[in-house]
Amino acid sequence: MGITSAIILYVVIWFMVMFVTLPIGLRTQGDEGDVVPGTHPGSPANFKLRRTMIIVTLVTTVLFVIIAAVILSGVIRISELGWI
Repeated sequence: MGITSAIILYVVIWFMVMFVTLPIGLRTQGDEGDVVPGTHPGSPANFKLRRTMIIVTLVTTVLFVIIAAVILSGVIRISELGWI
């Protein structure tokens, strides 16, 4: 695996984890009963972007290390995925 493919793999995993993590623990303005005029009731009431980014980066790093180890070890090869 080259450096470019490793970076692309990390970014793809990061965005997938981000989209999975975003709705976890979400409290909307409608849930809180305090809808700011001009916003949708489904808007987040107290979104903590920094905390979410740190969690996503940590989870992504662990997943990337596992996936990169599997790829680099040769446990799964492209030739074994010929059924695709």
